Amino acid sequence: MILKNLKNYNNPQIEEIIKNEHLPLYRARQLIHWIYKKFATSIYEITELPKSLKESLSKEYYIGNIKLIERKISKDSTEKFLWELEDKEKIESVLIPDRNRLTLCISSQIGCPLKCRFCLTGRIGFKRNLHAWEIVDQFIQVSRLIKNENKKITNIVFMGMGEPLLNFENVVEALWRFKNLIEFSPRRITISTAGIIPAIKELPKKAPSVKLAISLNASDEKTRTSIMPVNKKYPLRELLKTLKEYPLKPRERITFEYVMLKGVNSSETDALRLAQMLKGIQSKINLIPFNPWEGCEFKKPDEWEVLKFQQILISHGYSVFIRKSKGQDILAACGQLKALYLCSTASTML
Repeated sequence: MILKNLKNYNNPQIEEIIKNEHLPLYRARQLIHWIYKKFATSIYEITELPKSLKESLSKEYYIGNIKLIERKISKDSTEKFLWELEDKEKIESVLIPDRNRLTLCISSQIGCPLKCRFCLTGRIGFKRNLHAWEIVDQFIQVSRLIKNENKKITNIVFMGMGEPLLNFENVVEALWRFKNLIEFSPRRITISTAGIIPAIKELPKKAPSVKLAISLNASDEKTRTSIMPVNKKYPLRELLKTLKEYPLKPRERITFEYVMLKGVNSSETDALRLAQMLKGIQSKINLIPFNPWEGCEFKKPDEWEVLKFQQILISHGYSVFIRKSKGQDILAACGQLKALYLCSTASTML
């Protein structure tokens, strides 16, 4: 018999499993608590279950776990985790410390189909979507690892490998599990997208109320299409129209991420165009000086260019932050995740 992974089931489905075992409903709550709160890796770890029930469940089910292959720590304390999935594919997650925050950057796909020219992940192409449990398990496994270090994840960002809104159903299911099973506040979760317009429209209808970030990176159609091919299908003008209609509460803002590429999108003209473009949208802007990687065609802008760009936007009333890249020495910075390691050469660091 092929065993079935309990993490593949949502709350009602686990309740149905317990019901089929002719057991009281509180046994389902115990299972969920041990999987999503106590991070049990095996049914036999669940001490609240009687031995007979553990044995009965184990004949048909197991608790799946993505496998840690490598854990790298940057000189700035950023950590990158390489995971092997059950089909031997690999993904990466990044843990980013920042004052009183500890943010986990998680992946939603193996590779990415968008082929943004400045992104290393896009170069490996697209393998498959992650299942909801594989998305959530990045949080579970990192939480389990850092628990003994007296650390706790405070924020989650969908900014790892892949385009989250092209894996809409699994991402939405993962968001509900974060909210209902792990009890992690949706307001501390950010979904970053290159601008998949139909999914942006559906997100507030189908998912918990999470934060939205847009990977913008250009102030005109031609430049954006050049560096982000997705702009051909979902052009900037349509994206901005959609965002102006996006439901936001009074204090909520959409974050616009702007990777700055020297000589491409970093001029004063770009800044002025961007200021004009975003009028009417409750927003804040994150400027991200490009993170170079070996063989890339783009360069990082000079510091004075970045500061001038920021000042122009501030003078037009925007909240603008310059994001210092972390984890560059271990290829953990924005756009640098690749996950092209081999099991035979990777070292496991537990």
